[in-house]
Amino acid sequence: MRVEKTTVIDGSREEIWELISDPCRYPRFMDGVTRVERKGDGPERGLGARYSTHMRVGSAEVGGLVEIVEYDEPADLAWTSVTGIDQRLRWRLRETDDARTRVTLRLAYEAPGGLLGSISEQISKPMVGGNLEKSLQNLRAEIEGGPDEVSERMSIPGRVAYQVGSVKVLIDAGVVRPMRPDRLLKFVQTLVRWGRSPAAGSIALADRFPDEMMIVDELGTVAFSEAHTRTNALAHSLSDLGVVEGDGVGIMCRNHRGFIEATFAVSKLGANSLYLNTAFAGPQLAEVVEREGPKVIIHDEEFAGLLAEAGKRRKRVVAWHDSARTDDPTIDELIAEGDPEDVVPPAREGRAVILTSGTTGSPKGASRANPQSLDPAVALLATIPLKARQTAYIAAPLFHSWGFAHFTLGLMLGSTYVLRRKFDPEQCLADIARYHCDSLVVVPVMMQRIMELPEEVRARYDTSSLKVVAASGSALPGDLANDWMDAFGDTLYNLYGSTEVAWASIATPADMRAAPGTAGKPPRGTVVKLYDERGVEVPTGTTGRIFVGNEMLFEGYTGGGTKDVIGSLMATGDVGRFDESGRLFVDGRDDEMIVSGGENVFPKEVEDLLARHEAIAEAAALGVEDRDFGQRLRAFVVLDRGKEASEDQLKDYVKKNLARYKVPREIVFLDELPRNATGKVLKRELEQLDVEESKTASK
Repeated sequence: MRVEKTTVIDGSREEIWELISDPCRYPRFMDGVTRVERKGDGPERGLGARYSTHMRVGSAEVGGLVEIVEYDEPADLAWTSVTGIDQRLRWRLRETDDARTRVTLRLAYEAPGGLLGSISEQISKPMVGGNLEKSLQNLRAEIEGGPDEVSERMSIPGRVAYQVGSVKVLIDAGVVRPMRPDRLLKFVQTLVRWGRSPAAGSIALADRFPDEMMIVDELGTVAFSEAHTRTNALAHSLSDLGVVEGDGVGIMCRNHRGFIEATFAVSKLGANSLYLNTAFAGPQLAEVVEREGPKVIIHDEEFAGLLAEAGKRRKRVVAWHDSARTDDPTIDELIAEGDPEDVVPPAREGRAVILTSGTTGSPKGASRANPQSLDPAVALLATIPLKARQTAYIAAPLFHSWGFAHFTLGLMLGSTYVLRRKFDPEQCLADIARYHCDSLVVVPVMMQRIMELPEEVRARYDTSSLKVVAASGSALPGDLANDWMDAFGDTLYNLYGSTEVAWASIATPADMRAAPGTAGKPPRGTVVKLYDERGVEVPTGTTGRIFVGNEMLFEGYTGGGTKDVIGSLMATGDVGRFDESGRLFVDGRDDEMIVSGGENVFPKEVEDLLARHEAIAEAAALGVEDRDFGQRLRAFVVLDRGKEASEDQLKDYVKKNLARYKVPREIVFLDELPRNATGKVLKRELEQLDVEESKTASK
């Protein structure tokens, strides 16, 4: 395979040649090259010179020996591999009419033959092209001035080695398997025509597994081919309603076939899907819809009232309904009226807009294009042992980034999705047993609700089919991870990330057994660094702001703005620390830290301790103003069923385990903590709570 990129630099060929003719200087501008050393007794520079190269591949270092095989000063230079990755690199410098220099950088390498080679090329080509462009940008910055930034990402040769490893991950997961030549050709044609959109997944899976089940929900089952033809018809009907490429379509659905069918249909039109949170209030919905401007809103009937203001002057379609008749057309009616023939591929791929949780302010739209390689899926599959054609129970809301990630991952794996509109802990166990689910996708509060079931109730259901329980969306409180694994086995994988950065780290069962409370380690292809307020990286064991680099960083908020960025890394908004084994611990939000009497206090530490108390089911803490100390902690707790604890007893418990300045000045007892649809505690509502009234009510 060969990839070539070109740029024009405002500098002479001689200036540029001075940099590229000495590979020992490549770490200054080549993407991810960490070290290059001259080797052997040959010439120090020029034809025949040999160099040992060292590149970052994920968290590991790889290398190889290369030899300069072309050296025409100041115009052409090429090397080829002697050992290591089979690759050839070429530089070409040409003068332009305006006294600048056109620089061409080409990388050619040998992929394995057959199916393995085809898949390897599909995976690596877009990313290699991006790395070549980044290297040329860095080179231009070296010559023209400006930010002296070398990308945190891996090197070009390193990317090739990385992608070979990626193909192995896909083979182990059963994604890459022997395929008839005609089917392989059709699969590649689908990728070319539809990119890596949900539409591509719908089409490819309908061809590979036409009669097998794709969706199981409260209405029954939907086969892969049925989902494809139904969403063709829905796409044509949405087109008749005026939806065209680049338009936005709001989707406000619970977990059922309507969510998936709407997503496929919108994707087939090249439109953008705006996923609306089913727990938003009317004013929040009106604000989001006014800002994002979707042309059509597809919603469940139960949300019609909430959308009364937001849906004014917009076309609306009902996805799930219990009434015999609805004011707006239903998805099924549009499908019945639409043409089931294939949709003409759009000129552009639609985008997914996932809304932030809005726990600390107004929800923002986080826009993200479809991934341009399979790296994001490989990053998860390399750590979480999901396999092709398994049955996945997605309990986490599909509109949330965690549920949506498993929906899109399932399009690669050919998963069968088991969905329920509303989460019920016992019904969840019953469905796992009935459909022999291989994986369960949850947010932590769902795990808590299952663990609150009496042990004899949990024992009624055979959940031994579960190979993976994938949790994310908020921190695992207290000893929940170990308690869960004691009850259901060591199949728990906890992902830490955010809507903006996708993921930062994954904790495996071994991580959580060895270091309770850890968020795990960065997965394959992800870089995590911790910086202080001056942007200086902090040492191991020291708390710093968490910054992440991976392919899935969002493109910015749809209303403008983005997260803080240092180099190619983006802030999560949290602070944390690494232990000596490279495991990440998240201490809390960087804007939640309080200073009480001159001491830094993170509420999460107190929350976790309180959650471990035998009488407490769940806890939250936040900072409030204090006349004497500047700020103080206030804690909110929910007692476990049938158990008791007083405020003084809980304060003494904290005092025995943490420093005195971390003891909450007040502990408020509640019947439940306010949460959003993904289980995150709404601390803004706790801030507005009348504490004295709550104390009285709890007595």
